[in-house]
Amino acid sequence: MTKIFIQAHQALWGGGQRNPSEAFDELDKLIFCKIWDEKHPRKVGQPYDFQIFRDEKPEDLLDRVKKIYAVGEKEAPEVFTDGIKLTANETLTIVKYFQSINLNKTDLDSKGKAFETFMGSFFRGDFGHYFTPRPIVKFIVDCLPITHKSRVLDTSCGSGGFLLHALDKVREQAGHFYNIKQEPVQHKEHWHNFAEKNLFGIEINNQIARTAKMNMIIHDDGHTNVIASDGLLSDVDLRAKSGNKQFIYGTFDFIITNPPFGSSIKQTEKAYMNQYNLAIKEVDWLSPSPLDKPGMRLRDSQSTEVLFLEQCHKFLKEHGYLAVVIPDGILTNSSLQYVRDKIEEMYRIIAVVSIPQTAFSATGAGVKSSVLFLRKHKAKQTEKISNIKEKLKGQVKADSKFIATVEMWEKEKVAAIKTLEDEAKKKNPKANKKGNYGNDTS
Repeated sequence: MTKIFIQAHQALWGGGQRNPSEAFDELDKLIFCKIWDEKHPRKVGQPYDFQIFRDEKPEDLLDRVKKIYAVGEKEAPEVFTDGIKLTANETLTIVKYFQSINLNKTDLDSKGKAFETFMGSFFRGDFGHYFTPRPIVKFIVDCLPITHKSRVLDTSCGSGGFLLHALDKVREQAGHFYNIKQEPVQHKEHWHNFAEKNLFGIEINNQIARTAKMNMIIHDDGHTNVIASDGLLSDVDLRAKSGNKQFIYGTFDFIITNPPFGSSIKQTEKAYMNQYNLAIKEVDWLSPSPLDKPGMRLRDSQSTEVLFLEQCHKFLKEHGYLAVVIPDGILTNSSLQYVRDKIEEMYRIIAVVSIPQTAFSATGAGVKSSVLFLRKHKAKQTEKISNIKEKLKGQVKADSKFIATVEMWEKEKVAAIKTLEDEAKKKNPKANKKGNYGNDTS
């Protein structure tokens, strides 16, 4: 099956006739049509639409395939945003590869591994995105107490790796409650209801979002709440843009994600920056300058991974869990101490798991990373921690006579400056005259 995926992609790529990314996108659409056609109920002996009929024109086949695809455009308009761009002969070639197999009847492991193997090799070569290695994804999901009743979100879902492993976890749990041979309906309902109603993903890239959707469909989930949108938008904007009403702050039990590293959001480019506390720069509470009065102002920019820490906090229920891959700079850079301060106010830190430097080397990324396992505090607990910190700051200032010392320094500075100015005037009286500073440069 992996061979079929690769051969079909190469046929569309044509050695450069179409860029590999576009070829992958078009193949994605036809795989969707193939699966959807197989799931459509039909009478005994009624032929599939995704197959070649004797003596028909390629144009007739293309028309049938486009009608199947139109269903996807209605079902998920936020993902299937454009139509099939292949010619009739190209469509004929791809149908030849796939018409002899039934994807829905192929066992899950075989088709899942085939699609992931093909997809993984392609993404490493052409998309430039660094997806989380499968062993790390599995480790993170295995650590979390996710059940079929949990609401799970990935705010930067990529091709859907975290969502798939969460689904596999619940599918495996179904076997603990129901015998798949004796109770197949109950077994499927257990995990399929979870996939349909409790599993959500956001991906900013339309093409990758469509791939995530396809990846879930390949794994027998016919209805996946994956939307193509900027994961840092407010929940109101996400619902308005996607039409999916389930993206609501404070409603998710688990968020598992690997947000994009290294890019910054600029205040001049994104109007939503003012919605994030971590995009606000507070004046240092120990600033010695009287000009730096307590207050705050928006930062010119903020890194995406920092903003996602706060966005995930907004989406989680109280006591909900966040498992997030972050660059080690957030944990170690002195300039990011304010981020660590906010993390301990917003979350209880369950664990920090260091990932080896080589973990992402297969994808071409070399950033040293760790996994943060966090649990959202209740609002009262966050407020309590914040108040304790403010009280301690005040106590430190009082015990060290900070204010009095700074005021004394300021008076001494003013007096010293005046003394120097008086001495300069005595040495060079002409400097008192406007515009005449003499020759003495002392």
